[in-house]
Amino acid sequence: MTTIRPHSQILHFPRGQKPTLISDEWHLWDAQDKDLLPQEHANAKVLLPFTWWRSHFHSNRQDSKVLAKAKAGQIAVWFTADEDILKHADLITQGKQYWPLVAAHFPLFRDGRSFSTAALLRDRFGWEKEIRMIGDVLIDQLLQGARVGFDSFALRHDQDLNIALKQFDLFTVTTQNSWRGKRTLLAAS
Repeated sequence: MTTIRPHSQILHFPRGQKPTLISDEWHLWDAQDKDLLPQEHANAKVLLPFTWWRSHFHSNRQDSKVLAKAKAGQIAVWFTADEDILKHADLITQGKQYWPLVAAHFPLFRDGRSFSTAALLRDRFGWEKEIRMIGDVLIDQLLQGARVGFDSFALRHDQDLNIALKQFDLFTVTTQNSWRGKRTLLAAS
């Protein structure tokens, strides 16, 4: 994963609420073949790769410290854009008991595969907790992201957070159903 520096705040937009800016309390970790969680993350909330979780908790290599941290709600996972989450349905269903949030990574803003990840998590997995957009996240992606199931956004550091907050008020009529609600029915004149 190419690390793209995000803002220190995330845009948080849960269903039925107004968008707000909140401090990002999660430390993003890119394991890159590391076997153990770094000591620097021992007392922090860690957003780690699903592939790392899969290799450690789909085998007999479960680390008791990591499992205790997960049970305390301090471990969450992120999916790569090419992750086949349907292939790992059982493990993701098990993870629901541990993960307070999941994230989907956008390696490039023009790569939209992670939109499908959020939609599948909401529609097929019944995920009710937070789904975060991470990586190369631009203001232009927010409306579509919110429609398919994302409810928090770690915007790239060069994006204006005040402009981002206003994106959700741009349109009052929707012509498609979404995770947030049904399409708007226009009255016939």
